[in-house]
Amino acid sequence: MKFFKTLLILFFVTSLSAQNITETFDQLLQKKYPDNGPGATVLVAKKGEILYRNAFGMANLENDVVMNPNHVFEIGSITKQFTAVSILMLEEEGKLSIQDKLSKYLPSYPNGNQITIHQLLNHTSGIKSYTAMAGLNAFGKNDKTPIEIIDYFKNEPVDFEPGEKWVYNNSGYIVLGYIIEKVSGMTYADFIQQRIFDSLGMKNSYYGDKALIIKNRASGYQPTEQGFRNATQISMTIPYAAGSLMSCVDDLFLWHKAIRDNTLISASSKAKAHTNTTLNNGELTNYGYGWQINELNNKRSIEHGGGIFGFVTQGVYIPDEDIYAIVLTNANGNSPQDITLRLASMVMDTPMFTNKKPVTLSQEQLKQWTGTYQFDTNVLRFVTLEGDQLYSQREGSEKIPISPINEDTFNFEDSFTMYKFSLENGKKKAVLKNRIVEETGLESNNKAATEKEGIALDPTIIKEYVGTYELNPNFSIVITIEGSQIFAQATGQPKIEIFGEDTDAFFLKIVPAKLFFTRDTTNKVTHVTLYQGGQEMKGKKIN
Repeated sequence: MKFFKTLLILFFVTSLSAQNITETFDQLLQKKYPDNGPGATVLVAKKGEILYRNAFGMANLENDVVMNPNHVFEIGSITKQFTAVSILMLEEEGKLSIQDKLSKYLPSYPNGNQITIHQLLNHTSGIKSYTAMAGLNAFGKNDKTPIEIIDYFKNEPVDFEPGEKWVYNNSGYIVLGYIIEKVSGMTYADFIQQRIFDSLGMKNSYYGDKALIIKNRASGYQPTEQGFRNATQISMTIPYAAGSLMSCVDDLFLWHKAIRDNTLISASSKAKAHTNTTLNNGELTNYGYGWQINELNNKRSIEHGGGIFGFVTQGVYIPDEDIYAIVLTNANGNSPQDITLRLASMVMDTPMFTNKKPVTLSQEQLKQWTGTYQFDTNVLRFVTLEGDQLYSQREGSEKIPISPINEDTFNFEDSFTMYKFSLENGKKKAVLKNRIVEETGLESNNKAATEKEGIALDPTIIKEYVGTYELNPNFSIVITIEGSQIFAQATGQPKIEIFGEDTDAFFLKIVPAKLFFTRDTTNKVTHVTLYQGGQEMKGKKIN
């Protein structure tokens, strides 16, 4: 992974007047969040003054409730800012130190004497993130105490030694919530309510609770092929200090001003939260405590988003120009990240606009970059041409239009992400870039799983795979056969056919995933390993 400190393509325009801001922003947001679907609330401010505040789409599809700026959303991982500031408040009171070892608060935690609060805050602890573990949906249906959640993940193998890498980690923030409770003598919910919400006058912010009557609560939705459905229900005790809070754009503006003005913590403590973390090898992570550290239009930006069942959120602050933008949405699958950054960028002293009218290319010029690209992250992306429009599609995702800036550079629609195509030793090469990362893909003959044909399977051999494989105490895969077909069924999911790819290797067609079976010295099948979404899970055959 490579980190980029500057945006690659900048298009400048003149400053927008107040009227132009309203008209331009309305047009952009209306397109992204139309009237008949889940919507968004938006607030953009500069130097403490609100420049734009509006709402789009529907807050509740079943009851035809139109969104308004007062609606309250689950804010997901923006919660981490509140957790981080709570830790720093307690440090200023002399009740803890960010250099304290985890073992001071959880003496029996594996490797706890090697992990600091500092590393929990910045995602460098190496602890396994519990949201990456299979079986979470079943585990999360009922209320859990912080210790019960910690017990769920604490014995998982670590991903790396503390400080060696950066991997976004919800488990670390669960532990931080527990530390807040232990040190303060208050529940996490009470601490946030009394020490932050009440103190700042955030009257429409809450520790999430599905049963609580919350005025102006927006309903959450998830997309399906048939349209939207109500979001999966999960106890709000499960996201806890990593993602349990609810708020509205006005309250989050109060929160922003409190952080800006050092109302809750000192400037020196805020500097800790807003400092780009350095790994043991000196590499920067683009993350502080509860905030991402980045750049927008060559100015330092402090950012974070949140995603939870039915809700996606994004906030950004540009300190040099005192610009703050927040967008809250009530559906998965339509991320507000790029639109939030775009709104902030358009009110900068030297604004930038990323949707410059694309150049016109011939069919031959467009067609030269079509094909399948195998990326260094083992992801397949398909570049296709329909009429005069080029599309990019990651395996298992939807097609996204890309527009040419010149003959070999293409922007994703309404996005800061771009493709740079080239030829290398006669082979097509695609470099996918955004503000932070760069991925490289080379032309490949590999096909999408949906197009691949499975190899013929010996009926006597496929019987050897039949059985139940336990990947963790809450998640198993059951393998069955019907005639010459072989099926896999994961806990809580329907039975699906799997297809032979090689000896003891199978792939799925409906999602990009693979199963690999392993044998002991007697050639008996003993384990299966599931590879999906960059994750690897191994399970033992138990019957």
